[in-house]
Amino acid sequence: MPEVGEGAPAFEAHDAEGQVHSLERYAGSWVVLYFYPTDDTPGCTTQACGFRDSLASLQGVGAVVLGASGDDADAHRAFATKYDLDFPLLVDPEKSLLEAYEVWGEKKNFGRTYMGVIRTTFLIDPSGVIAHVWHTVNVEGHAEDVHAVIAELADRAA
Repeated sequence: MPEVGEGAPAFEAHDAEGQVHSLERYAGSWVVLYFYPTDDTPGCTTQACGFRDSLASLQGVGAVVLGASGDDADAHRAFATKYDLDFPLLVDPEKSLLEAYEVWGEKKNFGRTYMGVIRTTFLIDPSGVIAHVWHTVNVEGHAEDVHAVIAELADRAA
């Protein structure tokens, strides 16, 4: 899995509306790239709504938010509409983005082992370097944690 101090893997992915997003497109901005298991489930909804509610403050520190899962465009569109999500959800049914960031892997739940998205958030600095990784995400308050880390890192760089 990419770690702090490494260059973030380049990517190009479509959102639910067909718009292309790439790391290169956001050069000069903080990029919050968060991976979540699936649309419209309790934890994923809490996390997405947290980013929605914190979007203005994140944008205020120069950040863009991109969510990504293996769900298709229809699922993302329905999820974004249902919860008024106003940031891109990247479509990755082929799992190329998930695999590039090494968040597609073996999971265990209630004694069952299966392949799925490992909930992880990457903070990529304006030069394209991974500045912080949340390997264990507590969806409650996660967006606020991300904002605090960006503010701290931006202050250090100033």
